[in-house]
Amino acid sequence: MNAKVKITNRAGASFPVRRMNFEFEQVPEYWMSGSAGLTHFMTALSALFPAGEKFFIDSVRAVRQHPAIKDNEALQKEISAFIGQEAMHTQEHVGFNASAQRYGHDVDALDRQTDRVIQTVRKFFAVLGKPFGISQEMVDLTATTALEHFTATIASQLLSNEHIQELMKDETMKTMWLWHAIEENEHKAVAYDVFEGVFGKGSKSYLLRTSSLVAAMVTLFFVHSYFILRLLKEDQHLNISALKDIYIFGYSPSKGIIAGMTKEMLMYFKPGFHPNDLDSRSLLTSWKQKLGL
Repeated sequence: MNAKVKITNRAGASFPVRRMNFEFEQVPEYWMSGSAGLTHFMTALSALFPAGEKFFIDSVRAVRQHPAIKDNEALQKEISAFIGQEAMHTQEHVGFNASAQRYGHDVDALDRQTDRVIQTVRKFFAVLGKPFGISQEMVDLTATTALEHFTATIASQLLSNEHIQELMKDETMKTMWLWHAIEENEHKAVAYDVFEGVFGKGSKSYLLRTSSLVAAMVTLFFVHSYFILRLLKEDQHLNISALKDIYIFGYSPSKGIIAGMTKEMLMYFKPGFHPNDLDSRSLLTSWKQKLGL
């Protein structure tokens, strides 16, 4: 798989931290079925991860010692493993982004822009929520909870949609994305459990987490779409063929990764929802065996 795998001490958590150390030097420029459109779709997604996953880690750390959860030994172990996995995701996506940068695609600029968007949006919603008793910590954690639902859902699509898997022609990239997808599902409930532990399950918490999902998805859609178009334009591949590839891959009703996420995404609006209501255990077991994890 062009990666040196090391599984670290679980320390009692329900999932491990794996150090993968992928080698991206031989990844071709257009590794998604030779398509500039599909490759830039995934590169634009990867550009969101380093700053995004740092935000996730910081958001959970900020409330880790809250009186409501600081003595919850089991949850504290899950938090430690969550932070470990997210740190490894950041490391590997930085490596992949650097390989895209070497082909002349300015992913570094997109990474910096992602961080600026995150900081601007989180501060804006903190100001908006202050009159209602919503703190910066609440804004950050509820956004993390919403975005973790998105990442777990798109991860499930990567693991279950054979059409998408077939398009990943490079084995290093295919393994990297599937490993990431496995771990997003392994820790999909951690931020949610922290959110409920700190802020409870009442109507205020429900309105906060559901409105946060809407705001996060709107922001994510526009930022990701802008990144794709910028990459295509700079690469001189902004054309009908590339856009058609992106539509079929992302949004077509029969095969699209985004279209396939709709049902699971909407479950977030169900009162009493919990991420583990979406049972992905057999899917994870199968893929961990296939990848030797």
